[in-house]
Amino acid sequence: MDYIEIEGGARLEGDITVSGAKNAALPLLATALLATGESTFTNLPDLVDVRTMGKLLAHIGCDVGGTEAGLAVPAGARRISIKPPVSEPKGAPYELVKTMRASVLVLGPLLARYGYARVSLPGGCAIGARPIDQHLKGLKLMGAEVVLEHGYVECKAKRLRGAMILLDMPTVTGCENLMMAAALADGVTVLENAAREPEIAELAMVLNKMGARIQGAGTAVIRIEGVEKLHPIEHAILPDRIEAGTFLVAGALTRGDLFVRGARAEHLDAVLAKLRRAGATLDVEPEGIRVRADKRPLPLDITTQPHPGFPTDMQAQFMVLTCLTEGQSVIKEAIFENRFMHVSELSRMGASIKTDGRVAIVKGVGSLSGAEVMATDLRASASLVIAGMVAEGTTTVRRVYHLDRGYEHIENKLQNVGATIRRKHGG
Repeated sequence: MDYIEIEGGARLEGDITVSGAKNAALPLLATALLATGESTFTNLPDLVDVRTMGKLLAHIGCDVGGTEAGLAVPAGARRISIKPPVSEPKGAPYELVKTMRASVLVLGPLLARYGYARVSLPGGCAIGARPIDQHLKGLKLMGAEVVLEHGYVECKAKRLRGAMILLDMPTVTGCENLMMAAALADGVTVLENAAREPEIAELAMVLNKMGARIQGAGTAVIRIEGVEKLHPIEHAILPDRIEAGTFLVAGALTRGDLFVRGARAEHLDAVLAKLRRAGATLDVEPEGIRVRADKRPLPLDITTQPHPGFPTDMQAQFMVLTCLTEGQSVIKEAIFENRFMHVSELSRMGASIKTDGRVAIVKGVGSLSGAEVMATDLRASASLVIAGMVAEGTTTVRRVYHLDRGYEHIENKLQNVGATIRRKHGG
């Protein structure tokens, strides 16, 4: 099994490029099920989750990448074409869905386009309960018959109809599923308390390119007027804001001078505000963001919130930053109840962190020390890589298959800007 080995102490300097966004790519690939022809997507990140979605779409019956159905997205693919089946698509099996929660995003498109969907209940990172009850609540209000049994959700509807849907929470995948379903529904659907993430606005833009009529994406109220059919499109995936934020933290913490190409400031307001408060200098340019730092960071108080608040997907990376401040920081995780699993691993490296439920009190220390650590989820993996780059000695990060779900060849990118990091096999 692969692991990553890091020698600490290097300063990050130079130009690092952000890949296409995983959290945008996955729902956009699912939109191909809604079209009456072949859609093409470019700037795809070379990630395990993207390849898993390709396998899932091929299993359903799509012609993926212009190949025979059943073949996966090839490693390194930057461009993929998807042609949905004309009729009678297959369901989404447990073997594929268990590894990636975003697989549930095929539920809405399958139901809207074909009148039937059978999808395994999803898996993914073990960071807390992430049920799909809001997805199913919305589909029921749109007229779907929903049955849960034997670990699968089965939905039927001759044609979905528009509805007023008040979401109990601003769930991202829930909004995405319901937006795709509503695009082909009969009448108008209104989503209230909708998620406001940039990926939601990106999905709406793509659906509108396909012929949908969606207004308000990026706000708390989204209005979707259903249409009879959608046509295929070609679209480039937007840059990954979480990868960009991760590199910005790494640049600041290594007291580097790093230009993060592709980082979009309008998607990172809360992250940039905290970095500036910690003492980093940020220069926003049309092509990206430059980060510089020359001293220990200042302590921070952080509470994760739905967008446009501070993203939960950046909590672990910022915890590493607060480990080396001159003072005490408080981090509150308000989104997921089990997202402090990296605390024990950071403590092995010399961090001083105490947790009480969803609150972590971080007392800054002078330095971290290299150690063998275990990744527990996607963003925790990134935090341990950052910690290894600023720790004294050698850090070994194991179970990096989590990392490969969301960061494209991160060790190669970091090597190119000065990090002493390598991927190894076995052991």
